[in-house]
Amino acid sequence: MVRTSRAVRQTHRWISMLFVVTVVATTIALAVGSAASVWIVYTPLLPLALLLTTGLYLFALPYRGRRRAQ
Repeated sequence: MVRTSRAVRQTHRWISMLFVVTVVATTIALAVGSAASVWIVYTPLLPLALLLTTGLYLFALPYRGRRRAQ
C-alpha cells in the first residue's frame, strides 16, 4: 500500500509537469496561429484526465486508511 501510494504520488508529479508543458505549448501554438492549432487544443486533455484519476486516488487515501483502522 505504501509503495503504491508513493508511486502514484511520483506519477502524479510527473504528469502535472507534462500537463504544464502541454498547456504552454497550446498557448504558444494559439498565439502563433498555426493551421494545426485545432488538434493541439485537445492535447492537454489526456494529462488532465490522468491527473484527475491519480488526484482522486490520492484524495481518497486518508479516508480509506481511516476506514480500515476502525
